[in-house]
Amino acid sequence: MTKPVEKDDGCHIMSQRRGIHVDQSDLLCKKGCGYYGNTAWHGLCSKCWREEYQQVRQKQIQDDWALAEKLQREEEAAYASTQGTQSQSQAAASQTHPAPASLGPFSKFEEKKTNEKTRKVTTVKKFFSSSSSRTPKKETQEGRTISPSINRHTSLEMDQVSKDFTEFLKNLQKPGREILKQCRVFIMNVSSKKELKADELSECVQDFYQNMADRLTGHFKGSSESVEQVMDQVEKYIMSRMYKVAFCPETTDDEKKDLAIQKRIRELHWVTIQMLCVPIEEEIPEVSDKVVNAITDIIEMDSKKVPQDKLGCIKRCCKHIFSAIRSTKNEPASADDFLPALIYIVLKANPPRLQSNIQYITRFCNPSRLMTGEEAYYFTNLCCAVAFIEKLDAQSLNLSPEEFERYMSGQASPRFHSAEGEQHRAGAGATNPVLEQLNHNLEQLTGLIARQERLTEAAQSIQADLVSWPERVQREVDNILEEYPLEILPRTVAAIDAH
Repeated sequence: MTKPVEKDDGCHIMSQRRGIHVDQSDLLCKKGCGYYGNTAWHGLCSKCWREEYQQVRQKQIQDDWALAEKLQREEEAAYASTQGTQSQSQAAASQTHPAPASLGPFSKFEEKKTNEKTRKVTTVKKFFSSSSSRTPKKETQEGRTISPSINRHTSLEMDQVSKDFTEFLKNLQKPGREILKQCRVFIMNVSSKKELKADELSECVQDFYQNMADRLTGHFKGSSESVEQVMDQVEKYIMSRMYKVAFCPETTDDEKKDLAIQKRIRELHWVTIQMLCVPIEEEIPEVSDKVVNAITDIIEMDSKKVPQDKLGCIKRCCKHIFSAIRSTKNEPASADDFLPALIYIVLKANPPRLQSNIQYITRFCNPSRLMTGEEAYYFTNLCCAVAFIEKLDAQSLNLSPEEFERYMSGQASPRFHSAEGEQHRAGAGATNPVLEQLNHNLEQLTGLIARQERLTEAAQSIQADLVSWPERVQREVDNILEEYPLEILPRTVAAIDAH
């Protein structure tokens, strides 16, 4: 019985009796360029996604300009028609009124129409114009006052990042000074554009990365390793300052997605390692430590501010998972073993703001990191794991719909059902030390419960005796006094000299 769990973004996951399987080809870009795809880009790599996005954006610009020109022509025609009518009215009114009093209202109408036309045309320019061209001086000064680089509540960290970046660029001499200047100008210009949406801000950052990489490629004469080193430092410098405006912005539904996936993972707390066919034995201390380390790393991702640092946490988490599988199986882990284990770690960790972190990496990471290499592979698998968790159902875990609903509602627990099944198999002749110990403990617990019941009955009996004892004593005293009444004889005093 095989149930495919698909997501429209190109992540195609299969659930089978032997476990969860994802074809490695499905992790690659849908356009067949050979790079890793991304769920946020509908299965495309960053390069192909940018090409498609540029085409869509260019078409949108053309449509907006066409609409603006159409509106302008209509308004000019309306203006000409109104002007002709107004001229006739003025000619008629001039015969009776010497002063052209009707020009005032028409001038206001004309001014209003002109301003509206200008606003519609400049709206198109505002979002697609270069961020560094024709910036008013006053606006630039305001941008400087709100620039993240001057935000002093994280001054120590920012100062350290600036110091490291400056020290790194000293080795480049003149190109290094130009790079620092361009980065500062970019941060200032982006900070001044508060109206930018998350996708627009992402496009600005990616454009800056691309332009900077192109310049560096010419400077280093095609040395990709040197270019990547500089771009890593550029990303760290820029995103550490733009983190507050770039991470989980209010214009997106990232926070809503965070709450949804967090609730979903809490509802799936009952999913066991056996259901996912994860080849990890947590009873082994060494393996258990690696599982804990993997959970710690994936949770730590939320504390990082730079996309490459968040990717580093994902990379360390996945390496711990591979190591745990290798320690359990005593052989190298396969990709079919890795994805179910990653899903299990995500379910156990329930990382904070998981969707926001994924979106942040997708929007603002150096695109080359998400196209090739270990980090791209691990990140793509994490996105597939999240997609699987969102779409997980009964057949995904080889359960009946009734069982799945009982587990989801909390009416039953798969751990208890599994224990009952093992007990039946043990009664048929199978031996299991763990189950034997469990049965022994249950017998001892049953004996302790019986002893407690007997002690409770004895205590109640003693309590009843203590309550009735004073009454019995009082009755016996009354009976004795009644049978042998007390007689008090008169007291006689003898004389001293009686003898």
